[in-house]
Amino acid sequence: MSGQLAQTLRAQLRLPVMAGPMFIASTAELVIAQCRAGIIGAMPALNPRTTAELDADIARIRAAVGDAPYAINLVAHKSNSRLEADLEVVLRHKVPIVVLALAANADLVRQLQDNGSLVFQDVARDRHARKCAEMGVDGIIAVGAGAGGHTGDLSPFALLAEIREWWDGLLILSGCIATGRAVLAAEVLGADLAYIGSPFLASTEANTQPGFKRMVVEGSSKDVVTTNCFTGVNANFLRPSLLEHGLDPDNLQQRAGGGINIDGGGDNAKAWKEIWSAGQGIGAVKRAEPATDYIDWLAADYEAARKAMGMAAFERENA
Repeated sequence: MSGQLAQTLRAQLRLPVMAGPMFIASTAELVIAQCRAGIIGAMPALNPRTTAELDADIARIRAAVGDAPYAINLVAHKSNSRLEADLEVVLRHKVPIVVLALAANADLVRQLQDNGSLVFQDVARDRHARKCAEMGVDGIIAVGAGAGGHTGDLSPFALLAEIREWWDGLLILSGCIATGRAVLAAEVLGADLAYIGSPFLASTEANTQPGFKRMVVEGSSKDVVTTNCFTGVNANFLRPSLLEHGLDPDNLQQRAGGGINIDGGGDNAKAWKEIWSAGQGIGAVKRAEPATDYIDWLAADYEAARKAMGMAAFERENA
């Protein structure tokens, strides 16, 4: 069953890749470009300013991509005041893939699945993955150390191995994946799909300022700082953007009494707009360009890596 799901999705894609839904940065235009280029496009439900705008964006995506799979991310935490209204829109449009983040429950998973959606949940620990499996999710997104936005702190080698030991369902790996070689490495580790976010921050279609795109293109892993001071959950931010706003990257403190708070963008909504987030894999991003151009390069790098490993010839011989 699980293998069949992975094969079904893979057959619809040019590359075994799903785009990470990036808060503020992902747009309907970016999702459309990603889907048309042969990967699964994704966008947070909270990116459109209102539920009505979300409704219009999903309608535009559906009209543009046809039957190609795309995903909408729902933050299921209780602090998300738009969850109920946005969920109604997602259900009405029968969004093919729904990615749940920060919280979930079996009733929500079942409601989405009964409506025809595949439900994926992102996790940063094996115990979180087990809880998601108990809820009956269709896919697990393993968020390893170095991922952009809300991040994990475990090596992908450890996290993926622990989950794959007992989970034979669809498994997606997130964290520093920015090249075709890294996509292939994710497959070798046991992932069905690679989850790529930060490289798309520099895409023409992304809702990122020119200065943000420049920091991604010019930056590397040394420019990424992990902190929980904005939303109560560890997230990766660009050191230069912290410095530009008078913050000391080495002395960031969460406000007193702070916990997870996603409503309005988190404890400090301004941080997500002006203090920019990215993952440790940005060193592979060399230019700001349309998403299609990046995906074309990604596909070429992926094929080059397969040939270097002898995998393409092996598959032809055993076809």
